[in-house]
Amino acid sequence: MELWIAVVVASLAVYSWKILGSTLPERVLNHPKVSRLATFLTVALMAGLVGVQGFVDDREITLDARLPALLIAVVLAILRVPFILIVIAAAAIAAGVRFFF
Repeated sequence: MELWIAVVVASLAVYSWKILGSTLPERVLNHPKVSRLATFLTVALMAGLVGVQGFVDDREITLDARLPALLIAVVLAILRVPFILIVIAAAAIAAGVRFFF
C-alpha cells in the first residue's frame, strides 16, 4: 500500500509542476537561461533513464542484450533514421542476442 501512496504523491507532484509551467508568463519561458536549463535537464534525465533502464537489473549493473540494442539505437539516431525504425531495429537486435546467447 505504501508503494501506491508514493506513486500517487509523485504523480500529483509531477502534474502540479506541469500546471505551474503552463501558468508561467511567456517572457519567463523565453528567457535564455530558462531555455538552456530546460535543455540540460532534459538531457540529464534522459541519460539517467537510459542508464537505469539499460544497465541495471535488480540493483546490480548487468550487461545483457540491452547493450547491443542501445548501441544500434544510438548509431541509427546519429544517422537520423526515423524513430519507429530505430525501435524496430533495437528490438530485433535484442531479440536476436537473447535467442542466440
